[in-house]
Amino acid sequence: MAAHQDRIIVVGAGIGGLTTALSLHEIGARVDVFERVHELRPLGVGINLLPHAVRELHALGLLDALRAHSVEPTSLVYCSARGQEIWREQRGTAAGYAWPQLSIHRGTLQDVLLGAFVERVGQDHLHLGHRLERVEADGARASAVFRTGDDDALVVSGTGIVAADGIHSVARAQRYPSEGRPSWNGSLLWRGTAEVDPVLDGRTMVWAGHRDQKFVAYPIADLAGGRQQLNFIAELRRPESPLGRTEDWNRAGELRDFLPEFDGWDFGWLDVPAIIRSAPGTFLFPMIDRDPVTRWTFGRSTLLGDAAHPMYPIGSNGASQAILDARVLAGCLRADDDVAAAF
Repeated sequence: MAAHQDRIIVVGAGIGGLTTALSLHEIGARVDVFERVHELRPLGVGINLLPHAVRELHALGLLDALRAHSVEPTSLVYCSARGQEIWREQRGTAAGYAWPQLSIHRGTLQDVLLGAFVERVGQDHLHLGHRLERVEADGARASAVFRTGDDDALVVSGTGIVAADGIHSVARAQRYPSEGRPSWNGSLLWRGTAEVDPVLDGRTMVWAGHRDQKFVAYPIADLAGGRQQLNFIAELRRPESPLGRTEDWNRAGELRDFLPEFDGWDFGWLDVPAIIRSAPGTFLFPMIDRDPVTRWTFGRSTLLGDAAHPMYPIGSNGASQAILDARVLAGCLRADDDVAAAF
């Protein structure tokens, strides 16, 4: 791809947006990232990057940095609600993949991507405190209208806009104004991290329970003194609960809402209530997604990641798929100088 004479505007500085920006910079495109928050902080809990996504981050030269701050799980164990092993399978390179699976704190992954962006693209290409209001992408130009304060509007123009602005995407809502709220399947997830002694060999992911109640745990960092940071997910199916009606990934959870139902889950090798109680806090995630839409691209603007195809916040789906989105989009732009056609 020949270097574009004007910039690609990326909306959102999350996993998808930053990977998109790095990938576009790699192929010679000019890129600017606009993010609504005024400060990027390492929020969230642990996530898993599957080998296909790690392959793409390796291609961006980030594997060593990610490995230094993550754990490479080698196995996944499924257990009953009484801790009895049902099934075991290998993961990552232990399963024969050329690239590892990485378990990592979401904020750490974002920090690695952000550090690479600042180093390669430049701090002056990251614009915080810009809340997207609408996009206009007809003809030969694309424009995004941002609010930078209560009354201040800023119009930014370029050759294309990539909206990676999440499950509550403003750009998507503009294209599909009658879509409404995300769909909830009746399950609630309480997610958190705790400092613990290694579970089993310290490289095992654990899934225990059944359809209506389960506990998932995996290490995301090795700590001093042989301890580990363990990410956990406590899931309960409660379709009548009002707690599932608010979609906010930073919503604090309350122990009284879920811990009593896990009080008897001490398997000896895994003490679920002790892990939950030792966490400094939890976040409440309803199990939500959206139905597919007919298209993501409208002229010189397109949707990416959760803005395009939000997935349930479990199962190693969202971040890995957003990374693939970013890499494929950059590949399309490398092959076709016409931004609208590439999108």
